[in-house]
Amino acid sequence: MAVLKPLPTVRRRPWPLWLALGLLAMALLAVSWYRSQSPPGLELGPIKWQRLLHFQDRANGDIAVVDARSGQEVARLRGEQGFARGALRTLARERMRRDLGPDMPFELSAYVDGKLVLRDPATGERIHLEAFGASNAAVFAQLQDIGLSISSSSSAGVQP
Repeated sequence: MAVLKPLPTVRRRPWPLWLALGLLAMALLAVSWYRSQSPPGLELGPIKWQRLLHFQDRANGDIAVVDARSGQEVARLRGEQGFARGALRTLARERMRRDLGPDMPFELSAYVDGKLVLRDPATGERIHLEAFGASNAAVFAQLQDIGLSISSSSSAGVQP
């Protein structure tokens, strides 16, 4: 008959676990602090022009551009308009996440230094449109003159 010997007890030292948790906590605090700081280079200068706009989906797939001051539809984004839809969807998603409605208009602003920014005053979110290339920014830049006269709008998919 075999004699069973008890297994030796291993004393586990929890210090590696505590060290890992401490490092994780410090990393999370550092990321939180970094995100709360305003990133350099995103300071905006004087505004060249600004428009307050509502963007509304239509049954045929178009996006109606409505001037917030007059309430008049002043342009339509026709066709696929992938970049415009993506940018607007990003801002709308943040509004839905915060349970905000579409009442407040978006601000489309061009700055003297060439920056073009689509901002949602309801959430504070903003998209620097020029960062996505000149052709994508042009979709929004041509909305500067909406309600006035847009002569070259049909070539870019915007109809007055």
